Amino acid sequence: MKKLILFLFYLLHFLPIPILHAMAWVVGNLAYFFAKKRRKIGQTNLKLCFPEKSSLERNRILKKNFYHISCMLLEYTICWYSNPERIKRLVDFENFEILQTLCQDDIHLIILYPHFYALELGALRLNLEYPIISVFTGQKDPQINQKMYQGRTRFNDINAVNLIRRNDKIISIIHLLKESSALFLYLPDQDFGKKDSVFVPFFNISTATTTGVSRISQLTNRKVLPIIPIRHGNKITLKILPLMNSIPSSKVLEDTKEVNLLIENVVREYPEQYFWLHKRFKTRPDNENSVY
Repeated sequence: MKKLILFLFYLLHFLPIPILHAMAWVVGNLAYFFAKKRRKIGQTNLKLCFPEKSSLERNRILKKNFYHISCMLLEYTICWYSNPERIKRLVDFENFEILQTLCQDDIHLIILYPHFYALELGALRLNLEYPIISVFTGQKDPQINQKMYQGRTRFNDINAVNLIRRNDKIISIIHLLKESSALFLYLPDQDFGKKDSVFVPFFNISTATTTGVSRISQLTNRKVLPIIPIRHGNKITLKILPLMNSIPSSKVLEDTKEVNLLIENVVREYPEQYFWLHKRFKTRPDNENSVY
């Protein structure tokens, strides 16, 4: 069955992107109706983060959210099988000169890359310009795990990709980042539990947030550059924002607050494209009940 699905994905990559996205509307509407647990998680997250919006407005955002995650699912067909020229046509840069200048000046970077649904295709496009180091979360299914790993490293002959396993020791990651000039693509906006996390505001909610951006920046002398992958119609834009010059500071808590505030501001601009189907507020401070 899995081989059949992978073969279907191979066939789908021949379709024009407007057709894939039209299919995503169908898949997204079906998922919104049938994926009740995920729908409830999304509704809870949006209610917590946008209490000023009506339930109707939040449901409209959530329906679009299911569409965008379906786009990402179908865009895996392009990530896994399409050539570099097609990916370059589908993904543009905004403010690319910021990244170019920093790399030309040999400034080593942490790319702050939040969980927006255009992230997979966006990361491949970035890899066509620069070598990348990133964290790879293993999948339970070995075939899918292998395919995702291969998909993310398929342009190694153009620019190297070094995927770090999530359970690798932090000291080995630090050594790698110190020795390499590759961009470190880092997604810090998920709930990883209380270990190595602090509670800082995210949409005015006390949220368990990894301190990795601040600590890694301090230990490796890397600057933090936010890049946000946003889908506009049938194309994707990698929005390169100004360098976060205040990180690292001497205060990990303040750095982590700033990271969350930046992500929040972008999420407010594109709420339908953010990863609301994850239990972002699962870990609560002591004596607080679960919101889910």
